[in-house]
Amino acid sequence: MEFLVNPNVERYINSLLKVDNVVEEMEEYAKGRGFPIIGRQGGYLLYLITKIKKPKLVVELGSGFGYSGYWFAKGITDGKVVMIDYLQENLDRAREFLGKAKLLDKVEMRVGDAVQIGREYKGIDILFLDLEKARYMEAVKSLEENLSEGGIIIADNVLFQGKVLNSKNDRKAKVLDSFNRYIHKHYDATILPVRDGLLIATKRL
Repeated sequence: MEFLVNPNVERYINSLLKVDNVVEEMEEYAKGRGFPIIGRQGGYLLYLITKIKKPKLVVELGSGFGYSGYWFAKGITDGKVVMIDYLQENLDRAREFLGKAKLLDKVEMRVGDAVQIGREYKGIDILFLDLEKARYMEAVKSLEENLSEGGIIIADNVLFQGKVLNSKNDRKAKVLDSFNRYIHKHYDATILPVRDGLLIATKRL
């Protein structure tokens, strides 16, 4: 299930969101390779949250080839985006795309285990989770103490094609269901039906 709402509504919303050639190229790259991305609506949401929050530090766990990193970097004005992925080839491609968009001066790229590397950063204003779904709970419990006051957690794919509705027979869906419940218990949070479900949460003050 690619869409959570009517595909015609999705297409209408996307038609309103104007993007540059780099975004279109990235979307074509993802489509041609079956590479999952947050999508244009999700990207714009990341951009708007970044513009509003004005973060000094954004940490991405699972950056892929840089689609979400593009939107964070586009929205950030005085800070940096740490992009972490386990594949060098993904970040090499991200460097190409963000270079074309003239956003490389806003990012730092790291190759390796995203959770382990993420622990090195303190005062995280926005923590973005898009790594292996089975590691979402591990990631948030490992890094929630590294969030700044009022820090934001954003997590993609939290509805997991609707499988969280009956997660007993799917290990990843079970982890995501536990993650969603944990976040809503300990944070001010909501899940938006954007693409495959986008969770947004902030620390309770």
